[in-house]
Amino acid sequence: MFHRIGRTVVRHPVWTIVAWLIAAVAIIATAPSLPSNSDESSFLPSSYESIKAMDLQEKAFPQAFTPAAIVLYQRADGGQLTAADKADISRITTDLGKKGIDQVQKVVAGAPSKDGKYDTALVQMDKKSTGQPKQADAAKALRSDSTDLAKGTHLKVQVGGQAAQNLDQQDAGKTSDAVALVGSLLIIIVTLSIIFRSPLVAIMPLVLLVGVVFTVANALIADATKVFGLQANSSISALLIVVVLGVGTDYFLFLMFRYRERLRAGDEPKQAMINSVTRVGEAIASAAGAVIIAFCALALSTLSFLTQLGPALAILVAVTLLAGLTLFPAICSLIPPRALFWPGKKWNQEPPGTRYASVGRLVGRKPALVAVVSGLVMLVLAIGTFGYKASYDLASGSIPKTKESMVVQDTLQKAYSAGAAEPTNVYLNSTDGKPLNSADFATFESKLKGAKGVAEVAFDAKKDVNKAGTTANYTVTLKYEASSDPAIAAVGDIRSVAHANAPQGSEALVGGTSSVFKDINAAVNHDYRTVFPVAAVLIMVILGLLLRSVVAPWYLIASVGLGFGATLGTTVWIFGRGDGLIFLLPIIMYLFVVAIGTDYNILMIARLREEAREGRQPREAASEALKHAGPTIGAAGFILAATFATLMLSGNDFLTEMGFTVAFGIVVAAFVMAMFFTPSLTALIGHAAWWPGHADRAGQGSSKDGFGPGSGGPRGAAELDESGRR
Repeated sequence: MFHRIGRTVVRHPVWTIVAWLIAAVAIIATAPSLPSNSDESSFLPSSYESIKAMDLQEKAFPQAFTPAAIVLYQRADGGQLTAADKADISRITTDLGKKGIDQVQKVVAGAPSKDGKYDTALVQMDKKSTGQPKQADAAKALRSDSTDLAKGTHLKVQVGGQAAQNLDQQDAGKTSDAVALVGSLLIIIVTLSIIFRSPLVAIMPLVLLVGVVFTVANALIADATKVFGLQANSSISALLIVVVLGVGTDYFLFLMFRYRERLRAGDEPKQAMINSVTRVGEAIASAAGAVIIAFCALALSTLSFLTQLGPALAILVAVTLLAGLTLFPAICSLIPPRALFWPGKKWNQEPPGTRYASVGRLVGRKPALVAVVSGLVMLVLAIGTFGYKASYDLASGSIPKTKESMVVQDTLQKAYSAGAAEPTNVYLNSTDGKPLNSADFATFESKLKGAKGVAEVAFDAKKDVNKAGTTANYTVTLKYEASSDPAIAAVGDIRSVAHANAPQGSEALVGGTSSVFKDINAAVNHDYRTVFPVAAVLIMVILGLLLRSVVAPWYLIASVGLGFGATLGTTVWIFGRGDGLIFLLPIIMYLFVVAIGTDYNILMIARLREEAREGRQPREAASEALKHAGPTIGAAGFILAATFATLMLSGNDFLTEMGFTVAFGIVVAAFVMAMFFTPSLTALIGHAAWWPGHADRAGQGSSKDGFGPGSGGPRGAAELDESGRR
């Protein structure tokens, strides 16, 4: 199949390019705009208690609201608020509500701090637009208008809360996007220039990936989001840029290394490209298939953020694969090798000896030692996973501490109870439709006050019971900041107390930010138990079909698991000692270290099988595979790792952690797992690695993929290579 693809593309390169252009224009022109949502609660299905509580609040207390923004007032000199200051605060709060800012429904006075230095105003926004960019725009308008209204007073006014955090996150995200893009481009250009000594080869993949592949994939992602009703999230844009550049450059490298190798072996240029697509096509397709399946497995997630991210990345990789098998070879086949590799002069000369050849000889001579040492390295690093602790403070992790919303959050925690900014709500709701018994209110309140982590409980039977008398709202202020581990643990105790002490004929539901994080924690744990095993099984199936083996997939997936553990353990040691790691990091690791790390294993094992089919014994085949595939994997691993490492320059804690985690994981996958562990194990196991098939035997598989013993290329070489040279 891949030989037919290569032959068609190389014989009709102009038509291939025209087809790509027509398809790209049509897809981009008809795609809808991609919406955005960064409201954490929208990531959960309605079956979770925090979402049930939110729905109940909207029905029973439509006038109640969780502030989308908080206006913080204080004197510029840091002193206590005077009577004149309080009058100014009242005026500013009233005038803000009259401004008619889009999304702002009302602005009401909040509570002053106990020390008399701070006061607040609470801003209600349209619940239907929670987390969307228009509310970030509203926060920006609130900041501008409140500052103008405070001129001529002694007040300092700042705006925080969720909408303001989204605004600051957008600003930080623009910086991280620019850093990721510029850093990735520079790394790819410099590395490819060093490897191929050619500016054209260095620039070509960037133009194609950013100009064609990324725009087409982005349009298809928008189509999929609209058709399947997925939740889009603006935070994945930087991730998509890095993925398309990293993965796309990998596939381009796989092709170009093999093309140069075939040219050095004496193939004519067009035949060399056909043979290159034929030989690496199966490995690239299998590697991309493993990545796509791993990403699609996220559809089983209970978090809608991941159900959006998985298909988006799968679409991106699929488009990149299609470009790697058709667009890249079509364009390269139109350019004579001398022009393609200009001004390099040694592109057609095989180097006499390389470091990878030395590594190959080491693996071939001492596979047991290499397997033990490389395995122990990953095992020791994996010990750190026992210290893993998740952090759910997404705002602090993704927004610099100096941003206004974070300054407001820190001030509120110090001036008020840590949980005052985002209280927990406990709703006592009648299950039979009859009014609640008011005699039970005080007893239930006292039980809530006895729960662990509760600072105070506010309840007024006149104000906090709905008109029908069927629902009561208890506002619980925690001792801890809403996204902290103690707050999440406290919600668990509050739920236990509330459920156990709900009067007969009623049920208790616990809502609020901490409750949402509690449910996200449960959802993530569910995903760990479901998504990871399903993805592992599907990847093993891909490996089994590629290798025609039952044995090899087991140790290949085990090596990937070791690489995952080594990466997580190292990240915990470096970043996870304090508040822990952002809870999304293990998922991100799964996406890239497991899925993309499998690419390098596949490329190495496919080349090892190819060498074995030439009649070489297992140890010799491993040595030769490293000699030829090592440079490709080394270059691809370096570029992909360095590309993700650029995220560490963003000034964003979450992206810094993610950049290090993925970069280190790819280094482990490329330079430990694929370079040492996998080939040494395959050499040790020998022919048994391919049981029950004999895919490594000379002459095996020729009827399927066109490779025969000693042919060095596809079956029917006389037909394919008129020069007759190997």
